[in-house]
Amino acid sequence: MSRRFETVLVANRGEIACRVMRTARRLGYRTVAVYSDADAAAPHVRQADLAVRLGPGPASESYLNVAAVLDAAARAGADAVHPGYGFLSERADFAAAVEAAGLVFIGPPAEAIRAMGDKAGAKRRMLAAGVPCAPGYLGDEQDEGRLAAEAEALGVPLLVKAVAGGGGRGMRLVRRADELATALAGARREAESAFGDGRLMLERLIAGARHVEVQVFADAHGHAVHLGERDCTAQRRRQKVVEEAPSPIVGPEMRATMGRDAVAAALAVGYRGAGTVEFVVDAGGRHFFLEMNTRLQVEHPVTEAITGLDLVEWQLRIAAGEPLPLTQDQIRFDGHAVEARLYTEDPYAGWTPQTGRVLHWRPEDAGLRVDHGLAEGGEVPPYYDAMVAKFVAHGRDRTDALRRLRRALADAPLLGLRSNAGFLRALLAHPDFVAARLTTTRLDEWAEHGEPLLQRPCPPEAAWALAAALLATGAGWRPAGLATSELTLAHDGERRTLRAPPPGLQVLEWAADGRVRWQADGLQRHALARRDGATLHLALDGEVFVFSEPMAGARDVAEDASRACAPVAGVVAQVLVAPGDRVETGQRLACVEAMKMEMWLQAGAAGVVRAVHAAAKDPVAAGALLVELELDS
Repeated sequence: MSRRFETVLVANRGEIACRVMRTARRLGYRTVAVYSDADAAAPHVRQADLAVRLGPGPASESYLNVAAVLDAAARAGADAVHPGYGFLSERADFAAAVEAAGLVFIGPPAEAIRAMGDKAGAKRRMLAAGVPCAPGYLGDEQDEGRLAAEAEALGVPLLVKAVAGGGGRGMRLVRRADELATALAGARREAESAFGDGRLMLERLIAGARHVEVQVFADAHGHAVHLGERDCTAQRRRQKVVEEAPSPIVGPEMRATMGRDAVAAALAVGYRGAGTVEFVVDAGGRHFFLEMNTRLQVEHPVTEAITGLDLVEWQLRIAAGEPLPLTQDQIRFDGHAVEARLYTEDPYAGWTPQTGRVLHWRPEDAGLRVDHGLAEGGEVPPYYDAMVAKFVAHGRDRTDALRRLRRALADAPLLGLRSNAGFLRALLAHPDFVAARLTTTRLDEWAEHGEPLLQRPCPPEAAWALAAALLATGAGWRPAGLATSELTLAHDGERRTLRAPPPGLQVLEWAADGRVRWQADGLQRHALARRDGATLHLALDGEVFVFSEPMAGARDVAEDASRACAPVAGVVAQVLVAPGDRVETGQRLACVEAMKMEMWLQAGAAGVVRAVHAAAKDPVAAGALLVELELDS
């Protein structure tokens, strides 16, 4: 059945919106972007043929507003909607509303989304289709006594999961029997808050597991194929960090078996379009159905790299009613691909999200595929996910791909705000990753036990010296009249006084694009440097360091216990105190939410609240003063 359309509205933002529009334009479709006030100047807005404002910055008032998205489609004359991933992409009511409005939804039928969105119901369907599932309880009886009895029969460790859950929310790990009651209460409370559905299921934990998923496609003519597997075992807090294809633990026979089960899963729910069937694989190589993502995945580029196919093109063709472009026997795999997700977060400070202005970003310097939605001079806002780009390396084999990816992360640094790029390079070189010994919980275990990989790198002596030279010699950098013989620099709380410029070091060139060529000890080397006020952002040997020249007599606000300031730009989620309240050391004062993460401000010392400068739902800048205390003497 043909379903013609000419104009595609992409109901998303950032790198996935840019990526979808790139293929749509190549195929001759007009493209429509939607945007919030925070994204008015974003690259995906400039890339589209038309752009329509949805609303204010928070996603609940813009990208998650179904009525606003449908109104934007009508105003722009769009006759198809691509949801990307995240936001509304797995909302059955959105898919149904798009079709009810007479538009083509570039995704699966609402019934398939609904079927796979109910995790207990989905597992029952999988069992009926012969797809292996981990033992568990999927019943409708939800009283505490029944859940406790089923948990006792399953044994520990086990997982308590929200039936309507996703993204790790509504999930609790139970390692001992006496933890069950607390886990049930916590999971139910979180599930009701996040999904409006407090139903729970139980599942035996597959210890020491790897996460392997299979890309599937189905058309409207009853055909379905798989495009091989991806290994997404490198995760933290159940969020993927690095993905690769093929999996280093999967051979031809296992690939055929998992592919067959994934196709059976898609056919069992009348699927259409792109989908991903996720499995956990135990130490013995047995796979168990985890869930199905009814959309395009973040990590789809690694499948594109090893198959030579454009998965968005397949989505568009299938949505238009065309049959699958290839049969299973015609699909070929070539080489190995690895994707690393670039997050604007600080892995050395509890993965704290980072927001602010992009000073330097030249992804073309990476020498490989980089999907992104950033631009120099643009802002990373606090309202959305912290993932801003994906580096994708394709090589002859896994060793080749990993080497290319590590080099690319060093060659295309993001300057202006902290990111996880240095952590990614270290992870890709870690012996456990190289030897494919990771499990889905290994990164969290490392964080708990102080793995050196998660210790902030210290600037080498060369970085201090080069920073001093650049700050001393940069045109217009130092105020006139200040001596250049000594320079005090600060980096993450450490201060040093250096000669500027340092002896034996010469800056040969500092170009307008930030490239630095310098010489020391008879060697010429390269770096990248951007300045922002009194701060220098320096990328050297794959690491980024931020140096500042403190003002004489400046007060260190970070160590002032009388001031509770926003750690990052975000939105105030809660304020728990009022003027006149007495507080004790460590007491929670207020909470700032940014990029789906809550950060609590605590009293640094005992005292009385002198003033409160923000209320719930107020947007705040990084460093904004929220609560002032009169400290006990």
